[in-house]
Amino acid sequence: MFKDFKEFATRGNVIDMAVGIVVGGAFGTIVKSFVDDVLMPPIGLLLGGVDTSNVFAVLRAGSRPGPYAALADAKAAGAVTINYGLLVNAVISFLIVAFAVFLLVRGLNAMHRQKVAAPAEVAMKECRYCATAIPVKATRCPHCTSEVGT
Repeated sequence: MFKDFKEFATRGNVIDMAVGIVVGGAFGTIVKSFVDDVLMPPIGLLLGGVDTSNVFAVLRAGSRPGPYAALADAKAAGAVTINYGLLVNAVISFLIVAFAVFLLVRGLNAMHRQKVAAPAEVAMKECRYCATAIPVKATRCPHCTSEVGT
């Protein structure tokens, strides 16, 4: 069983997948930082100085009644909140990652299409006995087994 597991784990596809997961996780962290620290502050500024990560709705006040200046204050007071600003940030992060993956897959598919050339068309002729299309180089018809020559 250990030998089978070792063979499975060291197979190329599994290692490639593991590397992809690690790189994807790191890429996700970079995109999250880009959204939270670079993209959303100017958008919040355009929306009137709103920090989108602190946009929330209070469902139930905590031990200290609101209003709360920031999400951290609401959480510290034990308030129940819907954090739709964080959801917006997560959706934007997802869209950026999905678009990057789309571009990557599109590029890989284009490279794959270039590698795989269209198969050469086989010149055909008709068998004089059964009228079936057969390759020109065939010496015997695969349908009626008659000798057709070259």
